[in-house]
Amino acid sequence: MRHRKEGRKFGREAGHRKALLRNLVKSLIVSERITTTEAKAKEMRSLAERVVTYGKKGEVHHRRLAYSVLGDRSLVKKLFDEIAPRYKDVQGGYTRIIKAGFRKGDAAPLAIIEFVEEKEASAVATPEPAEKEVKLEDLVKEAEEVVEG
Repeated sequence: MRHRKEGRKFGREAGHRKALLRNLVKSLIVSERITTTEAKAKEMRSLAERVVTYGKKGEVHHRRLAYSVLGDRSLVKKLFDEIAPRYKDVQGGYTRIIKAGFRKGDAAPLAIIEFVEEKEASAVATPEPAEKEVKLEDLVKEAEEVVEG
């Protein structure tokens, strides 16, 4: 029985599974939006969010931890210089998963995983004030004044 066992295996051995998740995170950082299966998106989300948290902390130790996942200095630079600063005021929730139908060949459920825009991420913390309502009567009065004057 697999009670209380976390993580999906994807029918792969540990090394292959680890490489798969790392490659998905690399692709997400490069293009900031990827399409994959729902299960893979859900599983890689935690690794992607952890790497962005490393980027927010910004110390040498965290650069090395990010490099251990990404394995590419240019990706680490992009993470620390472009992606992580967007979320400096946000406590997690850097990615979003959107269901995208089913794959044609095997009907696997697809999902789009992308970084949440910085405006949307900070909107949770500080809502914008609502615009003043304009009533129809006011518009009619203004139009009458323009016509008369």
